[in-house]
Amino acid sequence: MASSLPRTAAVSAVVAAALAAGLLAGASTSAADTAGAVRIHDVQGSTRISPLVGQRVTDVPGVVTGVRTYGSRGFWFQDPEADGDAATSEGVFVFTSSKPTVSVGDAVTVSGTVTEYVPGGLASGNQSLTQISKPTVTVVSSGNPVPAPVTVTAGSVPDAYAPEGDPAQGGSVNGLPLRPGSYALDYYESLEGANVRIGSSRVVGPSTEHAELWVTVKPGENPSRRGGTVYGSYASQNSGRLKVQSLVPLAQQPFPTANVGDVLTGTTEGPLDFDQYGGYTLTARTLGTVEDRGLERERTRPQHRSELAVATYNVENLDPTDPQEKFDALAKAVVENLASPDVVALEEIQDNNGAANDGTVAADETLRRFTDAIAAAGGPAYAWRSVDPENNKDGGEPGGNIRQVFLFNPARVSFTDRAGGDATTATGVVKERGKAALTVSPGRIAPADAAWENSRKPLAGEFVFRGRTVIVVANHFGSKGGDESITSHRQPPNRSSEVKRVQQAKVVNAFVKDVLAVQRNADVVVLGDINDFEFSATTRALTDGGALRAAVTSLPRSERYSYVFQGNSQVLDQILISPGIRRFAYDSVHINAEFADQNSDHDPQVLRFRP
Repeated sequence: MASSLPRTAAVSAVVAAALAAGLLAGASTSAADTAGAVRIHDVQGSTRISPLVGQRVTDVPGVVTGVRTYGSRGFWFQDPEADGDAATSEGVFVFTSSKPTVSVGDAVTVSGTVTEYVPGGLASGNQSLTQISKPTVTVVSSGNPVPAPVTVTAGSVPDAYAPEGDPAQGGSVNGLPLRPGSYALDYYESLEGANVRIGSSRVVGPSTEHAELWVTVKPGENPSRRGGTVYGSYASQNSGRLKVQSLVPLAQQPFPTANVGDVLTGTTEGPLDFDQYGGYTLTARTLGTVEDRGLERERTRPQHRSELAVATYNVENLDPTDPQEKFDALAKAVVENLASPDVVALEEIQDNNGAANDGTVAADETLRRFTDAIAAAGGPAYAWRSVDPENNKDGGEPGGNIRQVFLFNPARVSFTDRAGGDATTATGVVKERGKAALTVSPGRIAPADAAWENSRKPLAGEFVFRGRTVIVVANHFGSKGGDESITSHRQPPNRSSEVKRVQQAKVVNAFVKDVLAVQRNADVVVLGDINDFEFSATTRALTDGGALRAAVTSLPRSERYSYVFQGNSQVLDQILISPGIRRFAYDSVHINAEFADQNSDHDPQVLRFRP
C-alpha cells in the first residue's frame, strides 16, 4: 500500500531542501498563481520536476481515471486532449489527504499548488512524484469515458534503463530532458499519472503481504528457467519489470496470490504511480486474473557416500516465539529439499526469547527446537556449534541477537573443538602436523575489527570428513539498507552499504589467505548470506588473489539467484571455495524466494565435493 503519511507540509520542505542541494534544478517556488490556461501536460513538463512546482494553478481540466481511498488518499485525472509531446504526461495525481469525493469518469477542474513529493524523503534518493496539493475540485459532469490508456509493451519500453546523471547536479537526472524513446525510466516518467495498460504478463516477483506483485512486459529479458527475470549486471537492468497494485480496497476484492512464473492474464489498467518501494507502479483500476503455472519447490539430490554436502540457509529471525509450524516447515526443507546436508550454516538464529530486549544472548532453546524438528521430520540428529554474541552488538532486530550457527551430522562428520572461543576472542591459524588448524573452534574472525561494528561476526569451525580437515566460515554480511534504489533520481544510484561489505570481505579474504599460507591445498568453504551479488565489489574482494572462487558462477546464468527483490531474481547467498576444491556440484535450491508462501525470504545453497 502507498504511504499514509501526511504529505503537503512535507512537500514544501522537501522541495526547499532539494533546491538547496541542487537536486531540483530550475524549479520555481513562487506561490503566485500561474497566468493563463494551464493543462496537465504543463504541470508535468518535460523533465522529472514540474516547471510550475510551488505555484498555484487554477481550473486545470481533466477526467478522473483512478481514486485511491487508502494510504495516500487522492485521485488521478487526465487531459483527453494530448499535446502531442511524448515527454509530457497527460495525467497527474491530486493529493486530497482525506477520502476523495470524485468518481472515475468525472470531468473535473482542479485548482491547487503544484508540489513534488519524494516518497521516503529526500535522503532516500527516490525520484519525486509531481502532484497537485491542497486542491479545490469542481465536478463538471459525470459518466465520461476514461481517456484511452497507453499500452506498455515489450516494444514500447526501451532496453537502456536510465541516462547518466548530470555531474554538475550530483549525478541527478532530475534536470535532464526526458527521452522516452531512449531510456526505460524516462519512458515510465513520461507516463507518470497517466492511464496505462498491460496485457497478459508473466509474474517475476511473487505477491506479498503488501498486496503487490511484479510482472515483466518483456518475456525474453534475461529469463530464468523457472519464469523469473535474472539480475546479472549493474549495467544491464531489467527494464520490463513493473510493479502492480490494486486500487480496489482489499476488503472488497482480495489481492490475488501469485508465484514467479504465473501469468497475470487479461487486461490490467490504471494510473501509473511512483512508489517508495519499487518505483513505477501500475495502480490497477482493473486487475487481470492470475493463472497458476504450477511452480514447484526444488529438491536437491542426496550426496554420495564420499561427498561432503555443505549448505547455507538464512532462516529469517528464527526464535522460540515463532509458531511450531515455522520450525517444522524449515526442518522439512532441510530434510526433504536439501537432502539433509552434512553441515548446514544457519543465518539469523535469534536468542532464546527473540526480540525481547532483556540481555538474553543464549540460543540453545532455539537450536534445540530446530534440531528436534529436523529429527521429527526424518532427518539426522544434528549437533550444533556457535558462539553467543555480545548483547545487541551484532545488528539485526534489537534484542534478537542474531548469529550464525553450524549444524552437523555426527554420523557423517566430526567437529574439532578447540576451547577459548567467545564473542570477543579472535580465532587464528596455526600449523599442526603440517596442516592448517584453527586456534579456537568454533571461533569468530577478527571480532574487534571495525568492519564488524554492529554486524554479525564470521563464525569459523574445523570439521573432519573421512579423515580430511575442512575449515568452514559462516557469514552474514551487512545489509543493503541505505542504498538508493535502481529507480533513484541519481544515476547510477549510490550503493553506500557496499563500503562495509567490501571491508568485511577483505577481512574474510585475509583470513583465508592465512589458512592457505600454512597449507596451500587446504579445503576452505566460505558461505552464508553475503548480501551481495556474484558480480559485486564484495565478491571481488572475497575472491581477491584467487583465494576463493564463487561457486554460484559454475551455474548457467539463468540459474544464478537465491532471492527475488522487486522482480529481479538475484544472488545474495553464496558459497565460495578455496583452490584445493577443484571438483564440486553446486545447487541453488529454489524453495522460498519465488513463492508467495515463504518460510524464509532466501533460498538455501548446497555444495557437494570430495575432500
